Amino acid sequence: MSQNAIEVNDVSMKFNLSREKVDSLKDYIFKAIKGELQYNEFWALRDINFSVEKGDRVGILGLNGAGKSTLLKVISGVFKPTTGSVKKHGKMVPLLELGAGFEPQYTGTENIYLYGSMLGYTKDFIDSKYEEIVKFSELQKFMDVPVKNYSSGMKSRLGFSIATVVEPQILILDEVLSVGDAKFRKKSEKKIMSMFDSGVTVLFVSHSLEQVMRLCNKAMILEKGQLLAYGDIGPIAEQYSQMIN
Repeated sequence: MSQNAIEVNDVSMKFNLSREKVDSLKDYIFKAIKGELQYNEFWALRDINFSVEKGDRVGILGLNGAGKSTLLKVISGVFKPTTGSVKKHGKMVPLLELGAGFEPQYTGTENIYLYGSMLGYTKDFIDSKYEEIVKFSELQKFMDVPVKNYSSGMKSRLGFSIATVVEPQILILDEVLSVGDAKFRKKSEKKIMSMFDSGVTVLFVSHSLEQVMRLCNKAMILEKGQLLAYGDIGPIAEQYSQMIN
């Protein structure tokens, strides 16, 4: 039985960025058919190799554009890597773009069931957890309101409440502890910490070095899509601190 929860092997991720501005979908299709579209290759990740042991909480550090969110999306299965592979051992819950799967015309209640089904929950499971989700989100008065009328903070709160109602073995976090106001952020972090206590494996992106040091036992530094360093939190935090100061 593998002691690793996640194994990332030789992962690279390439995007093709269009060199020219195309004014309409019709022009795009016309140029694509004629082979006239030109692209610049952009490698968001290059030759990434690491493994995460079960129960480890790994902070991912790096400046904007380092490839942090792209790496989480590859591990979560949102993106298929251009080369390489990712192996996961355990049930994974990714908390990436909270509320990104919401249907604007649907009410809060309808979106709980829609978003929950996208995360793999059954209707019976959502029925049993509905009150808990609503209570945690603090949106009781807005459950019959279409989500298009929600603020971005309200959407994030509802998305967080739905996604964290399960007990995953692997948790993928991308800046989600910055959702909502200070009171809700504190409550969110407490909820995540309670999940940590159950021995969940965590990959965590944050711009806050202090937060990573508080929550994680290991960390890695990405720079321009490459893995610069990976190891215990102390030395890695010190190295990153020197990079940004």
